[in-house]
Amino acid sequence: MREPVVLIPGLLCDYRLYLDQIHGLGRDRAITVAPVTQGERMEEIASDLLMQLPAKFALVGYSFGGGVAMELIRRAPERITRLALISTSPLADTPQQSAEREQYIVKARAGRMEEAVRELMRPDYLAPGPGRLEAMNAYLRMAMDQGPEVLTRQLRALQRRRDQQATLRKIKVPTLVMCGVHDGLTPAKRHEFMAELIPTSRLVLLERAGHLAPMEQPGDVTQELRDWLLQPEMV
Repeated sequence: MREPVVLIPGLLCDYRLYLDQIHGLGRDRAITVAPVTQGERMEEIASDLLMQLPAKFALVGYSFGGGVAMELIRRAPERITRLALISTSPLADTPQQSAEREQYIVKARAGRMEEAVRELMRPDYLAPGPGRLEAMNAYLRMAMDQGPEVLTRQLRALQRRRDQQATLRKIKVPTLVMCGVHDGLTPAKRHEFMAELIPTSRLVLLERAGHLAPMEQPGDVTQELRDWLLQPEMV
């Protein structure tokens, strides 16, 4: 039986982020979109998920979800058969980053959720071209549906996350590191650095995508994940 696939969404995202991947990969595999809307620490979110997820699974983490994925493989490497990290970072927040996140929490709680979301996901984080507005609007709809409480919890988790560089060095499963070359939030150089840390990694840079790669270039992302799932497991 083929291994199930767990997809972890990003900040203020839900299953809609992964619609193409669900359709493309779910034809012959069990697909789970894991909820990451409750805990205020990556450790708390990961512990909760480990009680719900299959005994063994392939793991995909996007952006915020990549941070959760790194915590999952740090805690339970024996349960993860392969790993994909998309548009994410292994680094802990700097004091400046943590302080900047606080302003978004204040705005969202003051009834200015849309303003906070638009500042969190700026147009220049995405690839230029006619698809930028569509991807931005799709993200905005997801984010507004999540609401200020989810935004607060997820930003708190980012503020408190640990540095995962040591975790990456210990990974022993097939690992895909992927981002868009136009990603203005978690740049390609960050992913090149991540790939160098992971002994079993393959780096993919998507020429026509930015930070919202699964929605900007859904077909390319799905194909790369399909290829990754066909890689032989490592003994």
